Amino acid sequence: MQQLEANNTAKPPYQMAGLVFLVTVLLGLCYAAWAISHWLEDSQKAPINQVLVTGNRVYIDDALIENVVRKNHPESFFELNVDRLHQQIEALPWVYRASVRKRWPNSLNVHIVEEIASAKWNSDSLLNQYGQAFDAQLVNGELPDLFGPGGSEKVALQGYRDMQTLLNSASLTIDELYLSERFAWNLRLKNGVRLNLGRSEYLNRLHRFVEVYPLLKDQGKQIDYVDLRYDTGLAVGWKDAEKTKQES
Repeated sequence: MQQLEANNTAKPPYQMAGLVFLVTVLLGLCYAAWAISHWLEDSQKAPINQVLVTGNRVYIDDALIENVVRKNHPESFFELNVDRLHQQIEALPWVYRASVRKRWPNSLNVHIVEEIASAKWNSDSLLNQYGQAFDAQLVNGELPDLFGPGGSEKVALQGYRDMQTLLNSASLTIDELYLSERFAWNLRLKNGVRLNLGRSEYLNRLHRFVEVYPLLKDQGKQIDYVDLRYDTGLAVGWKDAEKTKQES
């Protein structure tokens, strides 16, 4: 009877082998997890080997983008914080939008959308094509100077575009545009003529100037300013001959 009970409690050899195999697998998985974790923590084993910069760029140097990555992000490829790097790149001058993507196994793709400068703003910044101010140094290219109160950037840029379209028919170009605190418009053209358009109906008033401009040129005198703040007419100021001679 005792011999029978002993035979019943003994485990067959295949069960013991299965148990040993299971324990071996579990130990192997634990070691693999530890090894991978240790490898990921070691930046020298997973460095960022290549930074690929794409997008149309005029003012942005690829070396500047790569320097931001190398200097501010010494982490491994796996540990790199893409969101933080994205914010740092978009904070650079001339960067309007950027996207950052990891590319297996050790590269970064950085796509840049560069700002397009449409005008200078208040002598210390630039306006992009959407009327948004940004800080950057204009290396080359001639842009109009726009001046106005804070928050009027989009209004000033759209006003400039509308008025320049009208002036194109007379081959005239805006050099400076001033938008006052009360939203009165003043222009200085490339030829030195100053225009006072007031607050309302400024496009209609500018159209009136374009129509009468050929007659004003035929007067044989150089125009100093034209005040268009009238319902139907305008007032013209002429430069005196001595002043004209000094400026020429």
